[in-house]
Amino acid sequence: MNYLSVEEITKSYGERVLFEALTFGIDQGQKAAIVAKNGTGKTTLLRCLLGKETVDEGRIVFRKGLRIAFMQQSDELDPKHTIFEEVFSHDLPELQAVKAYNKAMREKDEEGIKQTFEAVTELNAWDIEVRINQILSVLKLENTDQLVGTLSGGQKKRVALAKVLIAEPDFLVLDEPTNHLDLDMIEWLEEYLSKSTSTILMVTHDRYFLEVVCDTILELDNKTLYKYKGNFSYFLEKKAEREEQMMSTIEKAKNQFRKELEWMRRQPKARGTKQKARIEAFHDTKKVAKQRIDQDELEIPVKMERLGTKILELHRVGKNFGEKKILNDFSYVFKRQERLGIVGNNGTGKSTFLNMLMGLEPLSKGKIVSGETVVFGYYNQDLPNYEDDKKVIDIIRDVAEYIPLEKGRQMSAAQFLEKFLFPRDMHFNFVHKLSGGEKRRLKLMTVLMENPNFLILDEPTNDLDVFVMSVLEDYLRNFQGCLIVVSHDRYFMDKMVDHLFVFKGEGEVKDITGNYTVYRSEQQKLARAEKRQESSQTNTEEKTSRTPVEEKQEKRKLSYKEKVEFESLEGEMEKLENEKSELTKVLSNPEASNDDLMKAGERLSVVVAELEEKEFRWLELSEFES
Repeated sequence: MNYLSVEEITKSYGERVLFEALTFGIDQGQKAAIVAKNGTGKTTLLRCLLGKETVDEGRIVFRKGLRIAFMQQSDELDPKHTIFEEVFSHDLPELQAVKAYNKAMREKDEEGIKQTFEAVTELNAWDIEVRINQILSVLKLENTDQLVGTLSGGQKKRVALAKVLIAEPDFLVLDEPTNHLDLDMIEWLEEYLSKSTSTILMVTHDRYFLEVVCDTILELDNKTLYKYKGNFSYFLEKKAEREEQMMSTIEKAKNQFRKELEWMRRQPKARGTKQKARIEAFHDTKKVAKQRIDQDELEIPVKMERLGTKILELHRVGKNFGEKKILNDFSYVFKRQERLGIVGNNGTGKSTFLNMLMGLEPLSKGKIVSGETVVFGYYNQDLPNYEDDKKVIDIIRDVAEYIPLEKGRQMSAAQFLEKFLFPRDMHFNFVHKLSGGEKRRLKLMTVLMENPNFLILDEPTNDLDVFVMSVLEDYLRNFQGCLIVVSHDRYFMDKMVDHLFVFKGEGEVKDITGNYTVYRSEQQKLARAEKRQESSQTNTEEKTSRTPVEEKQEKRKLSYKEKVEFESLEGEMEKLENEKSELTKVLSNPEASNDDLMKAGERLSVVVAELEEKEFRWLELSEFES
């Protein structure tokens, strides 16, 4: 059943055409994602689909009677609302009934409680309250009396996400849903949307998210939309095939163009029908021959000072804000070519730690000593605030007119911009016209221009498209200095780092060898072991508290077959965890072929589903295992 039909839509701003004659549809139950380079119009397309912006031409038709919810990238929430009021600000009868019931309960209005109780029961909406509490708890929004106007940007983003999830619409539209979520929240959202019956259309740059949740990829490229019926691995393979075919077509057109150009130069103005047809064909060939496929290359052989023996040392460092501990007697010595990832829940002090390393945040105790040869490059989360009258090239020239390269060479600001995927026709654009992702890319560029040998990147992938992230990864893999990365992008972390600082809260920081997937796998094993221990303890306590008659009546033993199944499940889960880890490595491997990527992506979906099923069965049987 078709839920959305888009026919021949075009959108432009003045002379700039974002997309032209787009035609596509979304069917019931589909989970589709739009991928494109920054600035090509992903968010504008979403806004056009929902009537928040008008299109120049074409038709957009949603199926009648659909409940549609849209989470914008910068959602306009009412600052005077509490979190509770904002997440309930839908017209759905079930939500309004639950809202009225909660209000009556708070005000201890007995008559109101009776009436609203009946309304909630009639609408069969009691399960909604349970779901709402679960969503708010996972997104760490338990203090529902807090005013929206007092929240941080990240908290507002989570309120906007909770608001659309609670609505449980028929058609859900999400713009960067994983931004400002910690890793636990992202994994929960991944599972939630995978199981959701809603039809979903999203824009996201999280590649694992695209891999696991989506079954359709819509690529917006060169003002045209290409549809791929598969997940992210399938998209990568088919995109490569499409570009290969396109290159072949362009090459043939170039050869034909050269031959026809010679004929055109020899001929007088055509009068015959055949000649006119040939001239028209010549112009069509010329159009194809002049096409080019942009290659995402970020080769920047900048000159880097060699690091000395002393790099960066932390000696018994402590940091607290009042009673809240961030670090407690923490010591560490950084070595050459260190590749460190930092993970932890929001609010545990990751960004504070980076600011301490840079001397931007005072220490409560201890000292941090950096070597004389260290040149820091620090990219923080703040969106750059450029002056409105600045042009793109001015931002780079303010840092340097020429950038020193290896072996005494140099590169002009304009050349450097091109290397960073800013084509010549963008150099004199005003900065305020750039998208959020393009501004962040420009900011990252100014950091790298300083030729650092110690890079500190705080959420560098936020608002960057999957193509820019890919070339950034290529650059960082060849970076010979020290690297510290804070990121919620699991794919990026798996590729970039070889050990992690895990900020656990209350000043505790744990150093883990391996990337994020290795760490997460270990966490899941520990969680299962703890659950098994808790289950065993509970069974023992129940056993000792029961009378012999109760025990005889209530005791539920595993059958022989169930015991065999229970004992084998842990080994099977471990095998699946190992296979999941290996498949993730394949997906993270830049040398992997498209065929390998597609097979790994397909197998990963199967493995994740099997693992969930076996974990559920293990927990079920563990309830009866003493």
